[in-house]
Amino acid sequence: MNVKIGNLFKGDKTIWMVFFFLCVISVVEVFSASSTLTFKTQNYMGPILYHLEMIIFGLLVAIVTLNIPCRYFKIVTLPLLFFSFVLLIWVLVGGENINGANRVIKILPGITFQPSEIAKGALVLATAQILSAMQVKDGRGADPQAMKYILFITLPIVGLIGVENLSTAALLFGVIILMMFIGRVPMVQMGKLIGALSVLVGIFLALVFTVGSLDKTDEEGEAGESATELVVRDESQPVEKGEKGIFEAVTHRFGTWRNRILNHGSEDVPPEEFDMEKNFQVGHANIAIASSNVIGKGPGNSTERDILPQAFSDFIYAIIIEEMGIMGAIVVVFLYIILLYRAARIAGRCENNFPAFLVMGLSILLVVQACINMMVAVGLMPVTGQPLPLISKGGTSTIINCAYIGAILSVSRSAKKVENVQVNRN
Repeated sequence: MNVKIGNLFKGDKTIWMVFFFLCVISVVEVFSASSTLTFKTQNYMGPILYHLEMIIFGLLVAIVTLNIPCRYFKIVTLPLLFFSFVLLIWVLVGGENINGANRVIKILPGITFQPSEIAKGALVLATAQILSAMQVKDGRGADPQAMKYILFITLPIVGLIGVENLSTAALLFGVIILMMFIGRVPMVQMGKLIGALSVLVGIFLALVFTVGSLDKTDEEGEAGESATELVVRDESQPVEKGEKGIFEAVTHRFGTWRNRILNHGSEDVPPEEFDMEKNFQVGHANIAIASSNVIGKGPGNSTERDILPQAFSDFIYAIIIEEMGIMGAIVVVFLYIILLYRAARIAGRCENNFPAFLVMGLSILLVVQACINMMVAVGLMPVTGQPLPLISKGGTSTIINCAYIGAILSVSRSAKKVENVQVNRN
């Protein structure tokens, strides 16, 4: 029996332990933070049972993925890119509008699918393949043409995601830039790209502040919804969509983005002057953190979970701090650091470039997303819609993130064999 179980959990044991601890934290904290869902559905065990099903299914996906040799990942790159592109167009045209944005496709009643999660993995796969194929033989890094090919596939996908989900688009583009840096794309090209991005970001912000000021949106949350409505409305119920022109379809999120930037950039105010209506999510996240009293209230004893919107998803890190204290918060950060460190070790042992770039791209994607979520929860970034990977309640994101872990473990298996061969030769 032990041999059979060992055959299932192959690959880097440290990453398996990180994955296990993140899943345990997820089950405990999602169960605690799902009080609003249990109240809405009048089903005490329903939300956590669904989350457990997603984690178990994700575990099976990870086990299947780690048993796929890394070279076969190249075969699915083009189909995944095409599939992602089609789905991203579909979600913009006919997706479900939830909290003011078209981000999911309804498959069955109560079951939705988020195409951006597939697109992230597909783009990392494609970038890793281009970088590995275009490394100059004399060791000087990537061919100058590599950036052109990477941007050719990256910009359309990032653009489609960015219309409705700017934070995910920015996250994905940032990961691709880091992958190009790791892949030793010429620094002159990287400098030009960063310079061009700086100009485009400036123009974009000017448009957001100009067009967004004409938009009637609440100060926190999504267009057309007040902070209190975000608490009581069932997130599974779509918002009715009206007919939109092309300009409105592209700019309808500008008001939300503008208000989030302004709210985050505003000067600190005394607690008695803090406007909870305009900064509902941030205010209650701060209350959750401040009321932890360093040592935390203990699992299941959060009070802000009943008030804070998306306590089980976007703001679950605030609930972790409230219940587990500073030490719990540090443990979560440490787990993601270990994941990145082990991925770097695995990449360093790879004999070929593709698996090395792939494992670094996937690990950076998970860790950077985790950093964004945690920084939002503690008030270091404007509010975004990024869940905490492998901890937040989710369907598509949980399963896809487990697939990423499976791919990293698959690479670790081949990297370990290479290391063993070298040791035996010595």
